Amino acid sequence: MLYICIAKLNLAKELHEHMAIKITDECINCGACEPECPNNAIYDAGTAWRFSDGTSLDGIIDFGGDQVDAGASQDAVSDEVYYIVSDKCTECKGFHDEPQCAAVCPVDCCVDDEDIRETEEELLAKKAWLHQEG
Repeated sequence: MLYICIAKLNLAKELHEHMAIKITDECINCGACEPECPNNAIYDAGTAWRFSDGTSLDGIIDFGGDQVDAGASQDAVSDEVYYIVSDKCTECKGFHDEPQCAAVCPVDCCVDDEDIRETEEELLAKKAWLHQEG
């Protein structure tokens, strides 16, 4: 099993893909990660989130058919531990050399989410979209 995980990680590196970050249930709810996120993608357990929080997004966002108001409250992803909104997470690309949540987490529960893969170019494009750059 460990070999498979290492093989997947190596494949992702070969393809220049990155994994989104997730917070595991080992989270002790210390809150160290939340202020470190440049996209305000990290929220306390049970807290609703918005696309507009910490970004330059405003008004209606069109996701190719699905439309969302950037200021509309979205349901919390977790009611038990801090969580990361993957649609806002850029793994700190364009801001820092490594994900800051993982760097400051005292229990190492900010880890790669193997279910979500994005290239560095996609992460940088997401950053530009979130902050309305260029």
